Amino acid sequence: MSSTNGTNGTNGTNGSQAGNRFLIWGGEGWVAGHLKQILESQGKHVAATTVRMQDREKVLEVLEREKPTHVLNAAGCTGRPNVDWCEDHKEETMRSNAIGTLNLTDCCFLKGIHCTVYATGCIYEYDDKHPWDGPGFTETDPANFKGSFYSYTKGHVEEIMKNYDNCLILRLRMPVSDDLHSRNFVTKIAKYDRVVDIPNSNTILHDLLPASILLAEHKDTGVYNFTNPGAISHNEVLTLFRDIVRPGYSWKNFSLEEQAKVIKAGRSNCKLDTDKLINKLKEYNYEVPEVHEAYRQCFERMKAAGVQ
Repeated sequence: MSSTNGTNGTNGTNGSQAGNRFLIWGGEGWVAGHLKQILESQGKHVAATTVRMQDREKVLEVLEREKPTHVLNAAGCTGRPNVDWCEDHKEETMRSNAIGTLNLTDCCFLKGIHCTVYATGCIYEYDDKHPWDGPGFTETDPANFKGSFYSYTKGHVEEIMKNYDNCLILRLRMPVSDDLHSRNFVTKIAKYDRVVDIPNSNTILHDLLPASILLAEHKDTGVYNFTNPGAISHNEVLTLFRDIVRPGYSWKNFSLEEQAKVIKAGRSNCKLDTDKLINKLKEYNYEVPEVHEAYRQCFERMKAAGVQ
């Protein structure tokens, strides 16, 4: 069985992968729902769970009952309505994003199960070596953004988790779906009165979630910047959104200094280097479009589906 990603890539599935059993953690979440839909459309065996990752006994019970070959960890605490929530709920954030993530990965390791973790690239901020118009952060660059407790926990747990040889860590950033779900990055910024206009790496789920399944099936491990190549500014995103999806839409900008006055936690702004990811996916004949083209395709799909 094969699938395409909207460009011309295929997933390279072979007969040895027919017995794969996928278990999605965070089964009622936004990304988890997309993963389940993709796997089902590919005819894969898939189950989902909402068991808390930090509950070791229950985690082991679920793994023993479901007997997955692959766990896709799309659970975690991002905060509602945004990461500011984590500033006032640090224990809950640590319990999920640090203790829980490591516990699930460790339980999978003990049972010989491949574990894919949908992590975050929001652990960096532009600096002298990585200006917005310069090179992107690579997978080996140490995290340098500690402006939010959410990012602080994510950066620390990755340093530990990457030592597990059964673990694939995928760093998403500002994920975007083909609808206007409340978790969609576009939905969020389109509702703001004002936005900052800074280039960032973004993850278009339509392009990258099928690639994550492909990497998992091949039992790839290690850390990957999991975004579309390139960086795009908020104004560029909203201009495409206005021109394709919502004619007449308008917005205003404000500075980082002005933004800082209305948020509790700082926000990561960075570009991630995707060479490692793109080169790996080439081995499987899978292509990921550059971020500007990816957004254009995404908004065209929205328009065709009648999304406004």
